[in-house]
Amino acid sequence: MISLTPTPSLVLHTNSTVFFVFPIRTRTTPPSPSSPSRIRCSSGSGVQEVRKSSEEKELSSELYESVPFPAVKAAKRVVLVRHGQSTWNEEGRIQGSSNFSVLTKKGESQAETSRLMLVDDSFEVCFTSPLTRSKRTAEIIWGTRKEEMIMDSDLREIDLYAFQGLLKHEGKAKFGAAFHQWQVDAANFNIDGHYPVRELWARARSCWTRVLLHESRSVLVVAHNAVNQALVATAIGLGTEYFRTLVQSNCGVSVLDFIPRAEGGSPYICLNRLNQTPSSPVAARSSGGRKASNRIILVCHGSTQSNAETGFPSAGDQPMDMLGIIKSQKTAELLLDLKVSSIVSSPKKACVETATVISKVQEAADCLGVDCVPRYVETKQMENLDVEDILQQSSEGKTEIPPLQPGWLNEFGDKLTGAVWEQSERAWQSLLNEVADEAKSEKVVVAVGHPALHIALMGHCLHLTKEWLGSFHLDAGSITVIDFPDGPNGRGVIRCINYTAHLGRWSIPITRSTLDDEEFLM
Repeated sequence: MISLTPTPSLVLHTNSTVFFVFPIRTRTTPPSPSSPSRIRCSSGSGVQEVRKSSEEKELSSELYESVPFPAVKAAKRVVLVRHGQSTWNEEGRIQGSSNFSVLTKKGESQAETSRLMLVDDSFEVCFTSPLTRSKRTAEIIWGTRKEEMIMDSDLREIDLYAFQGLLKHEGKAKFGAAFHQWQVDAANFNIDGHYPVRELWARARSCWTRVLLHESRSVLVVAHNAVNQALVATAIGLGTEYFRTLVQSNCGVSVLDFIPRAEGGSPYICLNRLNQTPSSPVAARSSGGRKASNRIILVCHGSTQSNAETGFPSAGDQPMDMLGIIKSQKTAELLLDLKVSSIVSSPKKACVETATVISKVQEAADCLGVDCVPRYVETKQMENLDVEDILQQSSEGKTEIPPLQPGWLNEFGDKLTGAVWEQSERAWQSLLNEVADEAKSEKVVVAVGHPALHIALMGHCLHLTKEWLGSFHLDAGSITVIDFPDGPNGRGVIRCINYTAHLGRWSIPITRSTLDDEEFLM
């Protein structure tokens, strides 16, 4: 069954471009000061609330972000998938919301891989962009399911107006300064009287209202690169300046959990997974089309001998159990796609064990042929990466360490959250210093630590505050990849979060929740 949302009031055709023109909807009431969903954007002095002045007439994403999300009656999981490779992706042509490209054979194969990744999930509904490349991807993934498919025009790709249909070098030659702004300052990019990224953020926020109001607990959304970025960002409260910061690869899978509050109102929202790709997330050396010579890979150590009792990764100094050792070996195998420059870890046993396994596999990899010499990989321990002692002190006090489930950091008290955040700030600076080694033009640093530390490190990468800690989730044995396409002094781009496909049968399912409704309430 296919249903349609309201269509554009006007469709304009040019020689190579189709423009979808939608009426602009604005709020007539000011945002509530107590709204839990108010957007907070980064600034030089930290993260501040952003207010729209009465003089501004242009469309602003913050206006829409200030509206609370609809309440959910039960835990809702939303899975976002970008379409497979298209003919215009392959040609390097600017697609925007045009509808002239179709999936390549590779794109069809990627969609089939995503179908297999999601085959065990009992989705109750699928929302899809009406554009052919996305709709075909959705059909492949949806397979023989009989549940409803809804085409939502707001899920179309970003409207790029006169840019659409051009090869990238043609856009640069024809539009000059405007094309440069699109590359370096997309949030303020203006073309044909429009601010495409601001319009996109408004559309994404509108989509969330329809998705959350739908009576379903497991939702598949199949759309595009830019609009999926906007969906992720608006869900967790990030503004338009985060465009191109949360990578979406062809057929990459991202997962968001919407968790009801006991008191009702706008739900807790947790980014459970970002950009789980059909292929290895570490093989590609570019982010957003730009080569990344510097990279930090965050590796969460595997389960420890205390996990069976606490359900939480080592709050003390425990060695890994057999499952943890297996996961560390799987991670080491995944990282063979890279030549790791250095490995740093917390001094705790589980982290050191994981780092040792990775280093041994890296050093042996170049010595498998005849007359090869083992490659030395620098491995060292950093006190700044140790948050286990902080968590251990908490577990011995009044604060109970929560189980490792979506949004678990929301249950930390302010004192514990502050201590983890301060420690992670020092750790992040140490990692930046490590990756900025001028002796090597390409530097890949692997950091092994506790999930709580790595979540905080992501926050520092995105210039957030400790209030965001509950907005991200990591599992034991997962990896998170941060690229620096503008060098170690530039802005970090998060390529993937909580990637676990390499763990095979020991990975936590991508989409299925492990919690009952009662356990989701916080």
